[in-house]
Amino acid sequence: MDIRYFRLIKTITEEGNIANSSEKLFLTQSALSHQLKDLEERLGFKVFHRARNQWKLTEEGVVLYELATSILEKIEDGFSTIKNIRSGSKGCIKVSTECYSFYQGLPGFIQKMGVLYPEIEVDLILEATHQPITKLVACDIDIAIVSSKPDNDKLSTIEIFEDEVFAIMHQEHQLSHLDFLEASHFANEHLIIHSFPLETVSVYEQFLKPNKITPAKISAVPLTEVSLEMVNANMGIVCMPKWALTSFRLGDHLIFKRIRKQGLKRFHYLVIRKEDRFKKYIDDFISNFEEEFAKI
Repeated sequence: MDIRYFRLIKTITEEGNIANSSEKLFLTQSALSHQLKDLEERLGFKVFHRARNQWKLTEEGVVLYELATSILEKIEDGFSTIKNIRSGSKGCIKVSTECYSFYQGLPGFIQKMGVLYPEIEVDLILEATHQPITKLVACDIDIAIVSSKPDNDKLSTIEIFEDEVFAIMHQEHQLSHLDFLEASHFANEHLIIHSFPLETVSVYEQFLKPNKITPAKISAVPLTEVSLEMVNANMGIVCMPKWALTSFRLGDHLIFKRIRKQGLKRFHYLVIRKEDRFKKYIDDFISNFEEEFAKI
């Protein structure tokens, strides 16, 4: 039964006649009469006993009026609840990561968030890169993207996805014949990273450092495009996950090598302050982030 019929029954009952109801429902008396006639024909019984100045419900009409009242109240309560929920989905979220490579995937996601949630503003705080947890605790940012869980009781950690870091090199590089690279293979190599400190570079912190290996040369090149050009000229090795390079045009001579036989894999986490966990706009960001990056 169409919701307009419930409104029609409720309004006529409370206004007492069709003339007063037409003003409330912003329809002509003729249009209301046609709606009521159509309803009664569908139901197979009269809803009102008509009189010139006063319309009264039939016995069946009383039941419909009670049903209409209940349904319309629930609808109003529902929209009121939705309005309250939406009022909580409004705010500014400051985001930073521990690694510049992760910024490759964020702009596209932020653009989608802007379309789906125009009242949520997302800002990338580049100056907090490499120290996002410190900045999070200090309330300078709201969400940190990291690859290791912080040990802090005031923070909440959400596991998002796992990726794998590969060594990218020229096909004529001296190590290109290997199936995978061991830590010792980096000892005499030129490793190109995005920026210092080395503790923020996954291949060093998770692989080379534990094996007490430091590459012969390490260069910090902030622009990924330039790093790839250097590798394409066989001037060194870059270590990155494949998903972070999807927006770049890779040279035909570049190849990917696994780091150690089982691969160099890492988890990525979103970290927030526990006090913010149940803020609606924060939860909306997290839910959409999980959905977007689960595809990687």
